[in-house]
Formats: sequence, C-alpha cells, structure tokens
Amino acid sequence: MHENLYWQDVLVSLRRIIRATDLQSKRMSKECGLTIPQVMVLRAIDTLGDVTVKRISDNVSLSQATVTTILNRLEDRLLVERVRIQADKRIVNARLTNKGKKVLIAAPPLLHEKFIKRFEALQDWEKSQVLSSLQRVATMMDAESLDASPLLDIKPPNQNKS
Repeated sequence: MHENLYWQDVLVSLRRIIRATDLQSKRMSKECGLTIPQVMVLRAIDTLGDVTVKRISDNVSLSQATVTTILNRLEDRLLVERVRIQADKRIVNARLTNKGKKVLIAAPPLLHEKFIKRFEALQDWEKSQVLSSLQRVATMMDAESLDASPLLDIKPPNQNKS
C-alpha cells in the first residue's frame, strides 16, 4: 500500500518557488547588472521622488539597514545621489540620477509583478488562506524569526569593484 506523502509535494512546490525567484534574479542581474531589491529601491525612488530611507523601507518592505546598504551600492554606481533638505539639514533624501533613470527604464519586469496581479485577483478569503498557509510553513521550518532581507541584496556575480 502506497502512503501519500504530501510533504514531498510541498517541498517540490517550495523548490519551484525558490527556483523561479532565483532564475528571475539571475535574469535581472544579466540584463541590467542589478539585484531585484536594488531595482525595487530604484522604482520606489522613481515613484516617490526625493525620499528618505524610512519611506523607501516602508514602500519596499525591507529593513532600513538593508535599504541603506542598497543605497550605498547604488550611489557607488552613480545611480542615486543623496541630497540634504535645505529647510532641515538633518534630513537626507535619495534621488535618482539620469543614469539611474536610464537603468530603471531598461530593467526587465520583476517576477513578483505577475504574482501581485494574480494574487490581487483572488477573493479575500483566498488571499487570507494563502497568507495563512505560507506563515504556517515558515513556522514549521523555524523560519518565522529569520531576517531574509540581507539575503535579498547579494552582489550580482562577476561584478567588478571599480
């Protein structure tokens, strides 16, 4: 008698999710030399205008520390610049450079854009069910307390430090 092992199907589905994310991340890196979180930050700045780290952090759901690290890398590549507010010199905003705007225009779509459209098309009860199931899986894997955000901003492979 064959025992139905649902957990194997769950692990296969998780692996497919990880693989899809990884493939899109590699595609993004190859096409524009940026990570997905870097593109997310550029898009947030483009959408919000001159903006603080806190507002970017809230917009992209990454920690302020991670956003600061991403901004440092984007600034090193001359894609963003930091500007002080004249009225209050303590406030520093991020702003896209012309080079940053061009890179953003050339960037491929993010994988999660399709997901968001499809997810938003679900009924509220379906959204709740998906979220609840994913939260439970994270708990079962002892992953609920892990901070995944630092892992989201790895440097693209073969990037020169010049």
